[in-house]
Amino acid sequence: MEEAAEALGVALSDLPLLPAMGVGSHAAPGWLFSFREAMRAGKAGPQDVDEAYGDATRTAIADQIQAGLDILSDGELTRDRFVYAMYDRLTGLTRQQAARKLGVPGYDRTPGYVAEERVTAPEGLGLVDDYRFLRREVARQLGAEVADKRLKMALPGPATFIRSILPGAAYAGEADPDHALLADLVKIIRTEVQALAEAGCPLVQLDEPGLTYASGWLSQAEAVAAINTVGEAAPGRFAVHVCFGNNASRPYTPRDFDRLQPALETLKADWLFLEFANREMAGLDLVAGLVNPARIAAGVVDVKSFYLETADDVAHRAACILKAGIPAERLALTADCGLSAIPRWLGVRKLEALAAGAKLVRGQIG
Repeated sequence: MEEAAEALGVALSDLPLLPAMGVGSHAAPGWLFSFREAMRAGKAGPQDVDEAYGDATRTAIADQIQAGLDILSDGELTRDRFVYAMYDRLTGLTRQQAARKLGVPGYDRTPGYVAEERVTAPEGLGLVDDYRFLRREVARQLGAEVADKRLKMALPGPATFIRSILPGAAYAGEADPDHALLADLVKIIRTEVQALAEAGCPLVQLDEPGLTYASGWLSQAEAVAAINTVGEAAPGRFAVHVCFGNNASRPYTPRDFDRLQPALETLKADWLFLEFANREMAGLDLVAGLVNPARIAAGVVDVKSFYLETADDVAHRAACILKAGIPAERLALTADCGLSAIPRWLGVRKLEALAAGAKLVRGQIG
């Protein structure tokens, strides 16, 4: 166990082999959707908002503890709709209407933005306050020692942030407006990641669906370089979730690792979070053969399916990963993505299966 803990980085410790954790977002309680409607209608004051989001976050933490996860997150319930709510914490943006407003949810119903002024975040992105709340609550429920060693925070990375922003008037004078805007976003996100590390957060994770699909101006190598620049602010405690998209449980891009191999090799992260369950465990040989020394947090629970895995399902998927050549000391078990697109009852039971399956495999390998 000591060797396994040492392999987890500078801060995470006292963990079993194959630690189990979620990716980031937790499935919201049903009442939170009604509360958000009340917020949009102007029926909730600031104190109401603080109380509701505090209660929702406590619920997310309690669900993870009850499920038996080894590493806990805040559930991201204060950050509605992943990256889109976080644009509200940036200045200089003018919101554009979504291309489609009727019908089924989808990527074409998300808003876009134009940077009419230089993009800044004078008050930060709010993650440090969220982390401190997480730490206080875990310390209350499980003790300060656990809170100091077994927590993580996740936020969108620069390749994802920039996907919905066009450089406007403020960047018109730049030789390369797109890359100038990207540089500003990298600075903002890096500052937030550094603040989280300085606050003591054991693991800071970037979620990067923006890395997995091509852009007319942002190459895969440039996206990796931007991510690596951010990661330099949290040495020894930096993770990257390579995501294929999960809006309304739908992926956005082709889900093969072959085209992403250059990125997987060159990401300078302590952990790579990779989807496997919803991809029928494809790509294990490629990942096992990576020269990149990053540890692997492998998705063994499919959050894009209503199928409820059993502990045996999770154990079988974990055994496939170990058989492919990824050693247990470098492996954690997680879900393919966050739980935000499925109902809470299902999300909690999937987490229970995840933790139970991890325990089952530990017993098998000793």
